[in-house]
Amino acid sequence: MKKLLFALLSLVLLANNFYSQDVKKQDTKFDQFTSKTGTTIKFMDYNLPDLNLRYGSAESRIRVIISGNEAKYFYQISKEGKYDTKTASIAYEDLLEVIKALQKLQKDAPSDLALKSDYLENKFVTDDGFKLGYYVSDSKLFWYAVLEKYGSDNTIFLKDVATIENALNNAKKKIESLKK
Repeated sequence: MKKLLFALLSLVLLANNFYSQDVKKQDTKFDQFTSKTGTTIKFMDYNLPDLNLRYGSAESRIRVIISGNEAKYFYQISKEGKYDTKTASIAYEDLLEVIKALQKLQKDAPSDLALKSDYLENKFVTDDGFKLGYYVSDSKLFWYAVLEKYGSDNTIFLKDVATIENALNNAKKKIESLKK
């Protein structure tokens, strides 16, 4: 009986290994562009003012990457955590979409706050997993951003919406000045 039970348990564990799937981390636009082989890749950073957060601050910069004859522009926000640094790399074309989404979120915020729900969340998510939004709890509205799609300790809480609005618009202006 013990041998049969052991054999069945072994079979179940073995089958589980065959059918289990690992969650595969998808490459971001930044990762895809910087992982090209057979060409030189140049990085240039242009520091922007830090973002003042509800708890501390986050660094921000424009990173220009030149691979061969092609240049890509990314707005990066980095926050040092307890064990590592989390960084959002927002491609220029996504930055434009985030700015549009932020305008819509700002318009939605007063009516969402008036709903008096126990909890409400409204957010925009880029293809690469950067999230920007707010949540309403106890009749108070809090703005946040999630820097990376995977992992923990990757959320920053903004003091107010003007902080991120100014940062996004300044990043857009800086990229457009560098593209000339």
